[in-house]
Amino acid sequence: MSFVRYNPEDSVISSETVVRGLFTGDNNTLTTFYSQSVNEYYLDVYNGSPAASGSSVQFAIQYGNLYGSGSLIINPNVPTGGYTPSRVVYGEYRNLVYGTETQNFSFDNGVTTANDIFIINFARSRYKESLLPGSFNLTLKSGSAVIKLTDDSGTTSLTRFIGENEVYYIISGSNGNAYTAAASSSYYGMMFPDLDIIVLNASASSTVSLTSYFAPLTTATSSRQDNYNKLFNSISSGSDGVTGSMQLQSSETVSSRYFFTRVKNGDFNYTTNPSIIDANGNLLYTTLIDNPQTFITSVGMYNDNNELLAVAKLSQPLTKDFTKEALIRIKLDY
Repeated sequence: MSFVRYNPEDSVISSETVVRGLFTGDNNTLTTFYSQSVNEYYLDVYNGSPAASGSSVQFAIQYGNLYGSGSLIINPNVPTGGYTPSRVVYGEYRNLVYGTETQNFSFDNGVTTANDIFIINFARSRYKESLLPGSFNLTLKSGSAVIKLTDDSGTTSLTRFIGENEVYYIISGSNGNAYTAAASSSYYGMMFPDLDIIVLNASASSTVSLTSYFAPLTTATSSRQDNYNKLFNSISSGSDGVTGSMQLQSSETVSSRYFFTRVKNGDFNYTTNPSIIDANGNLLYTTLIDNPQTFITSVGMYNDNNELLAVAKLSQPLTKDFTKEALIRIKLDY
């Protein structure tokens, strides 16, 4: 077996961003919403009936409260200062976003604390690398009240971070642009593309408020509140079954390395297949003596120890003899 070493100029690296719809079937829009709740921590949202074939979880909705209001105490034997699911959820995402257990959520540059939050957490199977800024559209409806939300990626050229997490703010608008100029104190929530979550402000505010769309119940009762249903009902009510109430895309940076395999006219014209010789080593096909011909079907890529690392298959055999040269481009994605 003969080998030809790749030279440095025979290889080049390229990167491109691949965009696809976030929802099942690479759809940009989710038009139907079905829910299934099994606990107080989250509500799974499906694109079809949970028991139906082809139905799968698209995202989950969670409700968090700084003081644990709106849900039952996990351990009733600890009635004072005990943890509740809403308090656990608030603390979980506070730590995820801010990296600390002391910094509370705020949507107006830290002027006030948001005691109540709703989280839209997209299923891991639905995206590749991150959410695509500018593609997020959410319609909320409660009765006759309707509001359309988007991220503010189209209104700013700044790359903003909270800790190590890139953040865009949720504003009234569509496709990353505001309907009207939004002040920094009038954000409805935050979008974290790399964390694949949307955090909505469920607390009343002097400038903006979503409480009319999903006012959480925070009074103590003897039964579950399941506040996540408030947001689910608002989202599902905003869909007309055609345009949908939620639009979003995912993005992924795919790095590729191209290898240009150059086959010169004098190379690889003789086959190494042992079936062309007889038991005495004589060539069975005498026409190949003066006019050898081979068919390239694959390219094997080896390391310096002659260990096979990868095999590139051609779509069809490539005829090779002394009158022909070939340039085969091999693409490795990673």
